[in-house]
Amino acid sequence: MQPFTEKAIETIKKIPFGKVMTYGQIAAHAGSPRGARQVARLLHSMSSKHQLPWHRVVNARGQIAIQNEEARFAQQSFLEKEGVEVDQHGKINFERFLFRPDQQDD
Repeated sequence: MQPFTEKAIETIKKIPFGKVMTYGQIAAHAGSPRGARQVARLLHSMSSKHQLPWHRVVNARGQIAIQNEEARFAQQSFLEKEGVEVDQHGKINFERFLFRPDQQDD
């Protein structure tokens, strides 16, 4: 496994219950600030295998990026069960719910 992939998986696993991170934020934390699409592919292909909390990853605007309506609804439902509020425009308040791993004790 590539170092970026390992670090991204580790970062995703550390997103706490009730918090979210962006694709770009995960990519930057894993060492590739421009690797947001790589994170999306990684989530798509490895979430089950590595039991990743895929539902805690959103786009840079604080929105669910999944286009499939059923999967989008599932992600929103999982987030709301964790107390993450999704407004009527499908946005998440980053001030309240964004996880910043660099500001945490490792």
